[in-house]
Amino acid sequence: MKNLLQRAACVLALVLVAACSETSDTADKLPPAAQQAAAAGKPGFVNKVWEVSLSTGVAPGMLYVFLSDGTLVMSSKNSQPAFGGWTYQGGALTMTEGGQEYQVDILALSHEEFRIRSKHPGGSVEIAMVPARSAPLAP
Repeated sequence: MKNLLQRAACVLALVLVAACSETSDTADKLPPAAQQAAAAGKPGFVNKVWEVSLSTGVAPGMLYVFLSDGTLVMSSKNSQPAFGGWTYQGGALTMTEGGQEYQVDILALSHEEFRIRSKHPGGSVEIAMVPARSAPLAP
């Protein structure tokens, strides 16, 4: 029960942080697929809590939030949130985790799915994410 409460509190905090972040300068940081989605009035991957559904190197259930200021927030039910960064410059998405930068390919982006391939020194890691489910808070 304690883990469920911690996870729910973390998701709520991530959603609140994402909702409070400014989005005015986001367009020039977004990859082309996200720019097209934003132009069509559809949400992109920024300022949204994503939950890993399937991956070749990340545990399912892990949460990712790409904040509009370039902050990357990562969390799981068994750990404290970790912070990194992300940028989109010159046509390339880069994620920074633990001080290490990784080039990232966006494989799919829609309302229901955000799928990426992160290029690590030991090989590529594919991550399929879906919008995070809200966990009900216990009474």
